[in-house]
Order: sequence, then structure tokens, then C-alpha cells
Amino acid sequence: MNMHGIIEPIGSAGQESPPPIWRRVTGWFWRKRMFTLVVVLPTLLLAAYLYLIASDQYESEAHFLVRSTESTPMPAIGISQALSSVTGLGAAQSEAMSVADYLTSHDVVATLRREDYLVERFHRSDVDVFSRLWGADPTPERLLAYYQRQVKVEYNTETGITTLRVHSFRPADSYDLVRKLLQLGEQRVNILNERSYRDAIALSTKQLANAETALTANQLKMTNFRHARRDINPEASGQAQLGLVTELSGQLASARAQLSAMGSFISHSSPQYQALEQRIRALSAQVEVQSGRLTGTGNAIANDIGAYEELKFRQEFLAKRYEAAAAALQHAREQALKQQLYVVRVVEPNMPVKSLFPQRGRILLTVFVGLMLAYSIGWLIAAGVREHAA
Repeated sequence: MNMHGIIEPIGSAGQESPPPIWRRVTGWFWRKRMFTLVVVLPTLLLAAYLYLIASDQYESEAHFLVRSTESTPMPAIGISQALSSVTGLGAAQSEAMSVADYLTSHDVVATLRREDYLVERFHRSDVDVFSRLWGADPTPERLLAYYQRQVKVEYNTETGITTLRVHSFRPADSYDLVRKLLQLGEQRVNILNERSYRDAIALSTKQLANAETALTANQLKMTNFRHARRDINPEASGQAQLGLVTELSGQLASARAQLSAMGSFISHSSPQYQALEQRIRALSAQVEVQSGRLTGTGNAIANDIGAYEELKFRQEFLAKRYEAAAAALQHAREQALKQQLYVVRVVEPNMPVKSLFPQRGRILLTVFVGLMLAYSIGWLIAAGVREHAA
């Protein structure tokens, strides 16, 4: 009790009451205002956005392989892979990489925009303004940039597996987009198969067509030759004519021998002798005529046989050429079929249940640590400058 009769609290004499908690916090922030501006305030703003504003994103994932019909060994690993990389990529590997590149191209974006409501899936009113696609009718360039941010396609050179991931704001959207992209990838492989098949057999098909045209033209020449000579088979006709000349020559030789023998014991004026002479003259004339038809000039059978044999030889050559071209075409088709590619779905698309993105804790921690490092570096630089100035 003091001199005025007022009872004072024990232990309060000469002491001031502590400041309120908010004043102490405000004072600390004021003393650490640079730390607050550089670290605390950005972290709090980011946390407010991530946990209060940022929309949930759902991921659907699928894995697939691009393989050829012909069985191939597993991809090499280590030194073997390094050696194979020097010699170049395999057909299936290069096509798989081309498919992966195709799935993030403007062609796919245009197809999805036309067939799968791509803009509508990413331009939803319930999605936060920083995450959604801006504009109901974006330019192809802006849509492609946004699409490549939401869709990731990764090709593993060691396993040959392509991983496809899609982020969207609804589970069904991610699932539908992954399935559509797999269909587009399979269609792309089919187009590549058709193109490679046509290219592989194009040359063989052309060679077969040329051989067939030449064979048909030569066959037409042979037909025209037969019509012009009125002879189905000049070779057979020549053989028959030669046989006829040989037979007539034999008869002529026999008649001459008989005449020579007859002249030794009968008169040359006898009817028998004269009849035999007449027969010899007739045979001689016949032999001369038939021999002229065989080896004479103009339309002689020998000339016909020569021209016909040339056409026949060319026909046989063109027939062998046609058979070789047909065999080459068949072989090219078999090889092309062995090199046909197809898509193997290793992991089917999943229907997401829980949102995994944005990774709020990881993003917030990363930003906080980065700001702390930046602040620490700045503080050390400022401290060094002050010490140097003093």
C-alpha cells in the first residue's frame, strides 16, 4: 500500500507491462524488413495461391512400344549401345522417336482441336486464371505452347518404351486425351507402314510393269509376223520344206542312177529311157523350186526362220526377265511385310482418382529455399560492402 492508500500489485513496482504480441511481431518484421520482403512475403503469396486458388490437375499415363513384325533382339546396353549408335538407329527405334515427336506436334494439336474439343478441355471457367488456357479461340502457336506444357512424351532409348503423360483439370479429360493420343500414334504408324511399303515395292513394281510391256509387245510382233507370212510356225515349216527337198533330191539321185544303168543296155530313144529322162527333168525342176523356196531371196523360208528365231529368242529372254521381276517383286513384298511396324501398349491409360499436381509442398519448399539462398547471398554481399567501407 502506498502513501495514498492504493494497493499496488506485488512485483509491479517500477516495471512496465510487456507490449502486445502483435506489436512484437510487427517490430520483428520491421527489423527484418528486407528478409520479409525477399523471403517471407513471396512465400506467403505463393502459399496462398497454391492452397487457396490453384486448381487441381489430374495425370493419366500410358506406355507403348513401336516394334517391327520381324523379330529383333532387345536393345543393346552399354558398349553395345554406343557401338550401335555409331552405325545408326534401327527402323523401329527411329520410327518410335518420330511417333513421339509427332504426338507433340502442331498436326496432333490441330487434329485434337478439330476432333476432341481440346480448347474446351483446357479453357474451363472453374479453372484458375493462371492455369487455364487463355482465350476461347487461341492462335495455333499459343495452343501448341500450352499443349506442350500439359502433355509430355518421353522416349527411353535403352528400353524403347515411350511414356505418355497428360495433365488436365478433370480425370476424364486426362484419360480421354491419352486414349486419343494412342489412337493417333497408331494411325501414324499405319501411315508410315503404307508409305514404306509403297516405297519398298515401287521400283520392283515398275520393273515388272516394264518387263510385262516388253513381253506383250514382242508377242504382238510374233503374231503379226505369223499373219504376214501366213505361217503359224516357220521353224516347223522350214523343217518340213527341208525334208521335202531332201526327199526330192533322193528321188532325183535314184532316178539318175537308174537312167545311167538303163543307158547301158537299152536305146536312148526307147520310150522307157525317155520317160525316165522326163521324170529326172521334172524332179530337177522340183528340187530347184523347193530349194529356192528354202534358201532363195525375198520370202524364202530361211529368211522367215531367221526373223522368227530372233523374235522367239527375244520372247524367251523377256519371259525370263518377267519371271525375275515377278520374283523380285514378291521378295520385296515379303521384306516390306517383315519390316511393318505396330504399336504395343505396354501400360494402358489409367483413370486418375487423386490430383497429383500442382505439387504444392514441393513447389513451396523449393521457392522458399531458393529465396533463402538469394537472401543469404545478398546479405553476405551487403555485409562485405559495409565492412569494406568501414
